[in-house]
Amino acid sequence: MTPHSPAALGSPAQRLRPVLRLRDLVFYGIVIIQPIAPVPIFGVTQQLSGGFAATAVLISGIAMLLTACSYGRLAALYPSAGSAYSYVGRGLNPHLGFLAGWAMALDYLILPIVAVIQAALAVQRLVPEISYAGWAVTFVVLLTVINLRGIRSTMRANIVLLMCMLAVIGAFIFLAIAYLGHHEGGHHEGVGSLFALRPFYEESTFSPHAVATATAFAALTYIGFDGVTTLAEDVENPRRNVLLAIISVCAVITVFSCLLVYLAQLVWPDYREYANIETAFMDVTRRVGGVPLFQAMGAIIVLGSLGSGLSGEVAAARLLFAMGRDGVLPRRFFGFLDAARGIPTLNVLLIAILTLAGCLSLDLERAGELLNFGAFLSFMGVNLAAIRQQFFGSPAPRARRVLPDLIVPAVGFLFCLAMWLSLPKPAKIVGGVWFATGLLYRWAHQRVSRR
Repeated sequence: MTPHSPAALGSPAQRLRPVLRLRDLVFYGIVIIQPIAPVPIFGVTQQLSGGFAATAVLISGIAMLLTACSYGRLAALYPSAGSAYSYVGRGLNPHLGFLAGWAMALDYLILPIVAVIQAALAVQRLVPEISYAGWAVTFVVLLTVINLRGIRSTMRANIVLLMCMLAVIGAFIFLAIAYLGHHEGGHHEGVGSLFALRPFYEESTFSPHAVATATAFAALTYIGFDGVTTLAEDVENPRRNVLLAIISVCAVITVFSCLLVYLAQLVWPDYREYANIETAFMDVTRRVGGVPLFQAMGAIIVLGSLGSGLSGEVAAARLLFAMGRDGVLPRRFFGFLDAARGIPTLNVLLIAILTLAGCLSLDLERAGELLNFGAFLSFMGVNLAAIRQQFFGSPAPRARRVLPDLIVPAVGFLFCLAMWLSLPKPAKIVGGVWFATGLLYRWAHQRVSRR
């Protein structure tokens, strides 16, 4: 039996239904990342980079694309729902696979928490009569109900959210181009036209160290792209479609993000003049489109957060299902699959409870740091697994290709390592406790299994 044979993935009753097409998977990935991903981090990225946010977003996008290649190629070998857990476990070692899955579980459990916090904070400013806790409960219940209706219902909701976001983004792009053409670069000198190198590089002010720091932060734009691979058992022809989907998602988000940041810098290039760094992009939208565009952008931030939370719950539920089905988590609970709807119902309900608890106990900054801790550890494991399988595991030396099989995943690994090392100490402490808990559980589980 090969590691990726159907038997290895469980009996037919324990397998998810392949009902999704390539288009569904691409939509899912774009929504879980969000086309508006650079909007909430634009101001901080501008400040950290010294005014070169477009460069930071572009470099981080290229680096994430390298890691996406590793995910996609391993998905072709092991088309199962476990994502990094499956890839590292089968590509390197089952024990390392458990640790990768444990890190990814932290990532996916935090992702819907971050999304609900963002949505609740944003909408509370519009409707302050309802408390933050009230909005958090409302959004968690809404996401859970949609997910319990099945994966098809989730995809239809994702498509509606994506269309709304693209409409507002399209309006911003059109109005920003019109604004730049009319004002010759806005109210500031030194930009001059719609086509300028200044957002990416200027010799007198460019600082490689500052841009490197900002690049680590800008990687938050792409967090969640790996969620595409958790649906490998839900998609038709996973060996082809998962690879195409994850690379397409990263490429589309990179282009959209760079375009949005580039235009925002041209409209308002001096980050020192922002009224509020954390909401700087909102000020840019007001400048080019007035109050209507400002309000519309606020609305899609809420919609985008809910879409990300919706997709995050799907990814988390399927990761836990894969670990439960393999017996590394209690199979009776985590490996349970609703036969009628083809979804891991108990996992969805558990994630809803954890999401609500996290929303009421964590702030956005701490939640984001924990998300990065798990994400980058998993990314490093996947890149190493890709090197092991594609380069050292080739059937013959002539089948090995240095660039795609060694250099691409190695560069992806180094980038993720640098991102992980840049995390603040509190995130590493809490993440370390999470890892210690996982190791303790793994040790106890193996002792019980041997008995």
